[in-house]
Order: sequence, then C-alpha cells, then structure tokens
Amino acid sequence: MKKDTSNKIKLGIFISLGIAIFIVGIYFIGERQQLFRSTFHLSGVFRDVAGLQAGNNVRLSGINVGTVENISLVSDTSVRVEIIIDESTRKFIKKDAVASIGSEGLMGNKIIIINPGTGGKMEIENNDIVKTVQPISMDDILISLKTSIDNTSNITSNLSKITGTIQSGKGTLGRLLTDKSLGQTFDSTFVNLKESSAGFKMLVDKAKKSWLLWGF
Repeated sequence: MKKDTSNKIKLGIFISLGIAIFIVGIYFIGERQQLFRSTFHLSGVFRDVAGLQAGNNVRLSGINVGTVENISLVSDTSVRVEIIIDESTRKFIKKDAVASIGSEGLMGNKIIIINPGTGGKMEIENNDIVKTVQPISMDDILISLKTSIDNTSNITSNLSKITGTIQSGKGTLGRLLTDKSLGQTFDSTFVNLKESSAGFKMLVDKAKKSWLLWGF
C-alpha cells in the first residue's frame, strides 16, 4: 500500500513537472512569436534576403521588437518579407522608415533592422510596405577586398620597377642620381652662382658709396 502511494506521488510530481515545462515552453515560444502581445504587420521587398529565415528577429534601435513571419518568392528578382512588430513600438516607426538585413554578430543569424525614419513624418500603419535597402553580401566584400589587394600588388610592383630603374642609372632621374659628372656640374654651377651673387653685391655696395660721395 505504501509502495503504491509512493509511486502515485512520484507520478504526480512527474506529471506536474511536465505540465510546468510545457507551459513555460508555450510561453517562451508565444513571447518570441508575439502571440501574447498586440502587434501589427509590415512587409518589404528585397532582391536577396541573404539567408534570412522565418522566425528571425526584427530590431529597432538595437532592441528586439518583432519577428519575421513569412518569406515568399515574388519573382526571380524580388523576395517579399512579412514581419510582425509589437504595437507599442509603432509610434516610433515613421512612414519613411527603411528596413535592411543585418546579422547578430559577425557570423550570427540574419535579422531585420529597421531605421525608424524622420521624426516629423506620420506613424507607419498596419500592413504598410516599408522601404528596403539591399544588404551587402559577403561575396561582394570578398570581391572588393580582392580588387584592393590586386591594386596594392600592382602599385608595389610598379614602385619596385621604378626603384630598380633609378638604381641602375636609367632614365633622367636615374642619371641625375647616379652620374657623378652631373653632380659635379651641379656643384660647379652652384659655386658660380654664389660667386656671381657675391660680385654683384660688391658692385651694388660700390655704387651706393659713389652715390653718397657725389651727394645723391
């Protein structure tokens, strides 16, 4: 009899725990899907959703305010994304709001990021179509990075060739830097200019003295 009572107590505790876990699970799922809050719907059209999936978060000013409800292919160049957002945040989202696709961290899940728009505009309405910005894909970043690396490599190669030409004495600049006779010629020229300047100064001084003697 005691054994049966003990088994019934254990069974009751097990069932109670199962029901509690089920309720908590339903709550968190409902909270994530905005089932227990007043919500409104928005949609936007993208050329590429970059891996965005239904159930991913929607953020406004860094705060999760909704989720992606549905993603559907409209044509070969456009994808329609439908989102649900907490009604309490609608007053912050204006008619000129813009939606873009970002990610949670460097390699995290894709999310919808909403730029709230201009403060003076009217509030966005339920079922409105929000403007969108095409996300920058990782492929585009890698292509741009490769182009920059190639350009840097070309510049380095050209500089190396120019340096080699100068060191070998080729070209005007190379001859100027490596030809000793040209260097001596420049030195002589500078000396002559200096001497000429000194002589010209002496003539000017003599002329000033002559003017003073003659009373000018």
